[in-house]
Amino acid sequence: MTAAKTEIARLLARPLEHLVTAADALRAARHGDGVWIRGLLEFTNRCRCNCLYCGLRSGNDRIARYSLTEEEILRTVKAAFLRGVRTFVLQGGEDPDWTTERLCRLVEGIKGTVSAEAAVTLSCGIRSRREYRSLAESGADRYLLRFETADPVLHERLREGIPLARRLEALSDLRETGYEVGSGFMVGLPGETEDLRAANLKLCADLDLDMVGIGPFIANPDTPLGDLSSGTLEETVRMTAACRILLPDANIPATTAAGSLAAGGREAMLAAGANVLMPNVTPLAYRKRYLLYPGKDTIRRDGIQELETIAGRLQEMGRRIDLGRGDSPAFRRRLITQNEFRDGQN
Repeated sequence: MTAAKTEIARLLARPLEHLVTAADALRAARHGDGVWIRGLLEFTNRCRCNCLYCGLRSGNDRIARYSLTEEEILRTVKAAFLRGVRTFVLQGGEDPDWTTERLCRLVEGIKGTVSAEAAVTLSCGIRSRREYRSLAESGADRYLLRFETADPVLHERLREGIPLARRLEALSDLRETGYEVGSGFMVGLPGETEDLRAANLKLCADLDLDMVGIGPFIANPDTPLGDLSSGTLEETVRMTAACRILLPDANIPATTAAGSLAAGGREAMLAAGANVLMPNVTPLAYRKRYLLYPGKDTIRRDGIQELETIAGRLQEMGRRIDLGRGDSPAFRRRLITQNEFRDGQN
């Protein structure tokens, strides 16, 4: 049974230092000092959606659009694999040119080019259960689909009519299809209240997520919300720590948005319970065009060199890089339970 919203509200009211200390101790006990590395590949910035907060929104005519070819993606993945990366996150807008059939071919190509043991995570929006099943059958292991806010009214306004219920239906479809499932939310969205922050955390707990992505809202001047205040690093760290306490077995990334908001943002999230980093391996020619928000914290070198920089930073924190698959303990536990259930039925 997940915590009640009142319990979560009391958790959030604790002094930040105490919350961070408790979350970090829990992270160390459940996950150790390793930090999972995911190679993030932003393969298309084209999107059919027109979400009010996102720089990739279809209504933004100031952005230079791109879509990588399958050959470019496979070449990039192979280069990162040769340096030890074993998990790849393919993130993009809801690009109509990237049909499910084409994505299936790409996933099969990645597994065939590098290794069937490499983990492939997709983050490319809402699709049908049948499409999710096809992608899983092609070899996709994980799927990220953030709900961003647990407020149905705010969700529908920010996503220009797309209901929160549809997002949650897609997350249910992904879970039932057998994916390791990730979701999460933004901190500091316009209209956010303390009650909503507790509701965001409760929804993550209710969904029993395997991966939780939390990042600050950063106002983008090329969107309708461009003149609003952004979220704060302090509140993002607070929500990260609370999430670790509520979901001790989930993988939680130290998000790029936190590093973009303030120097040391990702390190602060790692100190508050996060255990994943996603260095950007997108080819430099395209990386600067994937502008979800301004001031993106991306080292202007290729992802291979960035790994060396990350290793040094982690060592200073008493942490270390882990290049394994990094399956979520929550997901592994669920698989064991399901297998035991099936064995009991036979």
